[in-house]
Amino acid sequence: MAVYTQVSAAELDAFWADYDLPALTGFSGISEGTENSNYKIETETQPYILTLYEKRTRREELPFFLGLMQHLAQAGVSCPLPMAARDGVVLRELAGRPAAVTSFLPGASLRHWLPVHCAALGQALGQMHNAAASFTHTRPNALSLSGWGELVAGCAQADSVQAGLQQIIISEWTFLQQYWPRNLPAGVIHADLFPDNVFFKGEAVSGLIDFYFACTDFFAYDLAICLNAWCFEDHVAFNITKARALLRGYTAIRVLNEGELAALPLLCRGAALRFLLTRLYDVLHPKGGVPRNPLHYLKRLQFHQQVDSVAAYGLEVSA
Repeated sequence: MAVYTQVSAAELDAFWADYDLPALTGFSGISEGTENSNYKIETETQPYILTLYEKRTRREELPFFLGLMQHLAQAGVSCPLPMAARDGVVLRELAGRPAAVTSFLPGASLRHWLPVHCAALGQALGQMHNAAASFTHTRPNALSLSGWGELVAGCAQADSVQAGLQQIIISEWTFLQQYWPRNLPAGVIHADLFPDNVFFKGEAVSGLIDFYFACTDFFAYDLAICLNAWCFEDHVAFNITKARALLRGYTAIRVLNEGELAALPLLCRGAALRFLLTRLYDVLHPKGGVPRNPLHYLKRLQFHQQVDSVAAYGLEVSA
């Protein structure tokens, strides 16, 4: 359920009056999503999306996210375009929440995907990274190496989920602190490009959504997150065909340098640990809703721990 703040028709009418947009004809809540309240807005000519930002989203960070989407959309990346009101302001307020209107993207996320979809995702991610390289604003990644210590401490009761899990986590975190790469190509990344954040029409990507974890980090780390999210079957078995398609799609748009290729297995380990920790934290500190199973990412981590070359992900590298 992703409508946490209810909006009345009268409130929406008054809010919409500040825009030079087509006249309203209706609106409805959108159930997908977990962080913010989303509505589909119907007008006389085309739909829009209205987002009300809930308490977990920091208001002072919203200009970064909205500015990023404007930058990417203007560079030709298919993503929501924030709409300014008559006064030129994008971030406004509705029903006591910060709010913004964005363009509506056609298509839908997939429940089941094939290698051809992974190839299209790779191309879209490469295009996004190329466009993001010229975005001048930065935002630290609180959910990368520097932020994992707090999560590790918050998961001290990990053995209540699976015996021996706490030691696995501590050992991996210690290893990653020692060997985490430095000086790789970096810029703004999506950082949460899971299947529910990618829309398709047929075999083509029609849009990337939900940029509210976007931050400044290694581009290859974003790719590692996608390898974890898109290339395992039944949460356990690695699908090298999907991984090969994803990597080939990406490198057709943005070439990985030698340092990125060498670091990719380590970055995949880090991405697996990141989602293991955040999901485990939600299990140990429930706040409502059904938390996702953290052990799915333990299985991914254990796979990546055995990888010593990017070739294991299906990408052939010339000697």
